[in-house]
Amino acid sequence: MPCALPAETRALVQAVKRNADRFPEDFLFQLTPAEAAALRSQIVISKTGRGGRRYSPYAFTAHGALMAANILNSPRTVAMSVYVIGAFVKMREDLAANAAILKRLAEIDKTLLLHDGALRDIYQKLRPLLEPPPSPPKPEIGFHVKEDTVPYRTKRKASS
Repeated sequence: MPCALPAETRALVQAVKRNADRFPEDFLFQLTPAEAAALRSQIVISKTGRGGRRYSPYAFTAHGALMAANILNSPRTVAMSVYVIGAFVKMREDLAANAAILKRLAEIDKTLLLHDGALRDIYQKLRPLLEPPPSPPKPEIGFHVKEDTVPYRTKRKASS
């Protein structure tokens, strides 16, 4: 019966199985049937029973990919190992740059919040100054006499 896997993939799976102690669960895992079905629909893998895979494929984490590249000893795998390490170094640099950008954005946001509060206080204090002055009272119509106040009460003499 013909093997469903190409020679290169079969060699990788055999090497991984021979070196199982190098691949703990956080380096390598097998996809669930639902994940394999989703993968099958995305990359057009033939269905089981038609010459396709008879088991769910393996997936390597970042460390597992490096370990897999190191267990095979061909010029192509050595080149891929160097390429994978370069890709992970680049990803780490990008993540560090993103972290620095996010930190700077947080500082800017904090500064803006402080400035926003200060500007709000300044606006509240300037607001009365920006309002137009109250209009002077209109003079009353008619004849008005201003009199000195006359004391209407008289003092009583103290009785002795």
